[in-house]
Amino acid sequence: MTAAVTTCHGGPECIEVRHDWPIPNVGAGQVLVRVAAAAVNNTDIWSREGAYGTAADPQAVVGWKGVPLAFPRIQGIDIAGEVVRVGGGVDDGWVGRRVIIDPAFRSEGEYPADIVGSEVDGGFSQFHLCAERQLHDVSDSPLSAVQLACLPTAYGTALGMINRAECVAGERVLVTGSSGGVGMAAVQLLVDRGCEVVAHTSASKREVVAGLGVAEVSVRGQDISKVSPVDAVMDVVGGDEFGAMIDRLRDGGRLVTAGAIAGPVVPFDLRRLYLNHRRIIGSTMHTLGDFADLAAIAVAGGVEPVVAETYPLTDIAKAQRRFAAKDFVGKLLLEP
Repeated sequence: MTAAVTTCHGGPECIEVRHDWPIPNVGAGQVLVRVAAAAVNNTDIWSREGAYGTAADPQAVVGWKGVPLAFPRIQGIDIAGEVVRVGGGVDDGWVGRRVIIDPAFRSEGEYPADIVGSEVDGGFSQFHLCAERQLHDVSDSPLSAVQLACLPTAYGTALGMINRAECVAGERVLVTGSSGGVGMAAVQLLVDRGCEVVAHTSASKREVVAGLGVAEVSVRGQDISKVSPVDAVMDVVGGDEFGAMIDRLRDGGRLVTAGAIAGPVVPFDLRRLYLNHRRIIGSTMHTLGDFADLAAIAVAGGVEPVVAETYPLTDIAKAQRRFAAKDFVGKLLLEP
């Protein structure tokens, strides 16, 4: 099969497109999925670069678990496709079904033990091997294959944030980075839930974000204090505005953080947190229940992911360079 194989930590030059890579053998409890589309994500790029660091050495070249990845590795955390083969003990009824794949592999409990495209091979290939329990049937979804491939990481992470913050219909919620993958996903999921959304984004992307059904658009760099108080903040940015976001919360409000693209070390006044009974919640990815809910939303057509551009798998380096340029709105997809 054709596969984009990452050979070491580093830049796009570490990816080799191979046309002779073996199709995985299907074992008991496993399924083989023909990949229809795979999205490009920060997670894939940071894992390739080894950009996660450790507590002892923030510059250490390691994956998210604090150790280097094992190479060679097929990356690609977001996968949509069709089941073509099943192993022993797996219902034959899966064959021919359209699926999305939970990218978090759990040995026990709710927290990820391994991540698709990091500790195990991912979707930057024509076929992907996974466990049956990672499959979610989306055969009846009105979304296209490339739209479905947008869902697992960005929308899974966003739904995990929303559920951990216990957002309910009618609440006013501020979303930072709302033109990016997770931010835009949070906007769409909150609108689908019936929340009043304030989208915080750059001036150049204001019009696109305004078309997502939001109640208000706040422009990054302008005075955030002009935004009326909110019940919750979904933050994927961090950086210098973090403290200002806490100040926008009503008494008892919740801020959920799941990213730090503007900087991981943030200033804020602790008094504004405890005197107003506010909460800060850390959130990584999603739970099993979150992902099942996401699949149901996909089948119901509750969200419509924005696809910026698609590329053939052989153009993976070009796609990842475009991703790094951040000159688009929506998601970039690879089609093997």
